[in-house]
Amino acid sequence: MATNETLKQKVIERKANGINEQSPKTQLNHLLKKMAPEIQRALPKHMDSDRMARIAITAVSNTPKLLECDQMSFIAALMQASQLGVEPNTGLGQAYLIPYGGKVQFQLSYKGLIDLASRSGQYKSIYSHEVYINDEFEYRYGLFKDLIHIPSQEPEGEPIGYYAVYHLKNGGYDFVYWTRERVDKHAKAFSQAVQKGWTSPWVTNYDAMAKKTVLKEVLKYAPKSIEMNKAVENDSTIKEEIDKDMSTVIDVTDYSEIEENESIEYQDKIE
Repeated sequence: MATNETLKQKVIERKANGINEQSPKTQLNHLLKKMAPEIQRALPKHMDSDRMARIAITAVSNTPKLLECDQMSFIAALMQASQLGVEPNTGLGQAYLIPYGGKVQFQLSYKGLIDLASRSGQYKSIYSHEVYINDEFEYRYGLFKDLIHIPSQEPEGEPIGYYAVYHLKNGGYDFVYWTRERVDKHAKAFSQAVQKGWTSPWVTNYDAMAKKTVLKEVLKYAPKSIEMNKAVENDSTIKEEIDKDMSTVIDVTDYSEIEENESIEYQDKIE
């Protein structure tokens, strides 16, 4: 397992080799090359360190603020994405590496969750939608669960609720519906950013976060692959070590270090 001590040693080596004067992107590239053997040991078979390095450069090109963050947390977040087989900070919208308190947080989008669920081969369909006040919408729980939603052609106001549905290839299905009030209550209970009133995806992209929330809720009791379980465990975490199973590495997120004015430049892209 590579740690911050390993990284510090790499930094010392870079300085000794005169690399310190180079740009942050070049320094990162050198670090990735130096750590390639350790990174390769922790990567899944379908991924190699060269491809991970290319993904890293793409990520920092799209989000330059990542270069200002702790490099070990950046590599750990990249490793989380690589082990799950999702490419962060790209047009695919599967996952994001987010500058957070001087470190890098890995965050899976609801699109990424759907992609991972679909890969398991067990799902016929899986989706999440918002509900507006002038939609035709009915649902019932109990012995015979049912949900009917006919969206309005001209939605009025803000969504009043959100639901997620999955259908299995074997005929099984389930859904979860939450009112907007319940989503708000969940966000306030589990998001430090919401509690403290900071800029976050709950402010810049509320609908996407709400749909992700109900999707995670319905998947709690759905058939899931090991990969899917790891995805849920790794979501919205910061780590400073790399391992063959990143889901076992401790989340070191420290919300007390986040300043109110520390914005995340591309949070409005999160879907």
